[in-house]
Amino acid sequence: MKTYRAAVASAVALLTALAGTAGCDSVGGGGASGGGPDIVIGADLELSGAGATLGVAYRRALELKIDQVNRQNLLGGRKVRLEVRDNRSDQNTSASNVASLAADGSVSALIMGACAECVTSVSSTVNQAKLPTISLALSSAVVAPAEQRRYVFKLAPNASDDAPLMAAELKRARATSVALLTTKDGYGTEMRAALETELAKAKIDITDSESLRDDDVALGELAHRVADSKPDAVIVIALAPLPDQVSRALRDARYHGQIFFDAAAADDLFITGPNASAVTGALMVFTPTLVSDDIIATSPAKAARKAWFRDYASRYGTYSAFASFAADAVQLVVDAADRVSPGDREALREALESAQLEGLSGPIRMTAANHSGLMPQALTTLVASGDRWRLAG
Repeated sequence: MKTYRAAVASAVALLTALAGTAGCDSVGGGGASGGGPDIVIGADLELSGAGATLGVAYRRALELKIDQVNRQNLLGGRKVRLEVRDNRSDQNTSASNVASLAADGSVSALIMGACAECVTSVSSTVNQAKLPTISLALSSAVVAPAEQRRYVFKLAPNASDDAPLMAAELKRARATSVALLTTKDGYGTEMRAALETELAKAKIDITDSESLRDDDVALGELAHRVADSKPDAVIVIALAPLPDQVSRALRDARYHGQIFFDAAAADDLFITGPNASAVTGALMVFTPTLVSDDIIATSPAKAARKAWFRDYASRYGTYSAFASFAADAVQLVVDAADRVSPGDREALREALESAQLEGLSGPIRMTAANHSGLMPQALTTLVASGDRWRLAG
């Protein structure tokens, strides 16, 4: 445990250094290898600005996975290269990056970060360039409707899968009322609608429904309103670190009931900082990859997940919850590229559309009607225990 903790400081320093890097970087070796031309994957990520923490975690995962693919020689002599662009957490910069990568004929596929609006704004660009694109954003809007997003695929958990599991957990705990707190962005709106439907099915009343703002005064006032409504549980839908801040505000307002997060709240394995104690006991729907060291390797897929968790933590000193999605994106591209002629973007898209993978995040299945590949059974319930996440009992 001390090894992990000691490494966090150096990992943060590395994150800061990476976040300050703008422009384009090439990773994974250069030039055509003996087996044919390299597979070039473009990446548009939030390496600086508001989304830098997650963007840097994605970059680390992409680099690690590509190193592994190249060492294992999975493409018969061909290498995978990564062309990284920093969108600075800005939609316009992202659009410029994507236009440049799409115009580069050597780029076989594109991976985009956490910004859903960035993906939807460039859907026509990637369609016209026939550039297969894998989004790591949470919002299902990036792939819907499928007929208008033919070249876009998604790997993160879906609101339509998170919500039923959350409602089932609440029913199992005999909760009859909840307060629902969501951000006002697209994903928050999706989760609110999905939860309202599932909670109604479970006959669980919503005592209070509020929009979240990242403001200490607003959070304090909101927390007191929620506490006064006396719900059995509070559901918080927001990207980290806001859920931790909401938890602190709720505990300060003397709310002692259950707090529930969805996948958006996932961050590092260890729960640190001034709000850590307030998160203790919270439940979260996510993939078990985050707690792979808790899992017994009873199958090749589980063994691969444990190995990935160990390799990422060993290289970077901690484990980021969303790292597996970036790694799975690389594996999907590699598997598809191995089945088609080099440089044929349309054939690569078709291969992705029929992809089946026992991924690091869980089972992934793509179809023409559904470009959001993570299967519902990939999700489970985790609990904040002590200073880290564990599998819920």
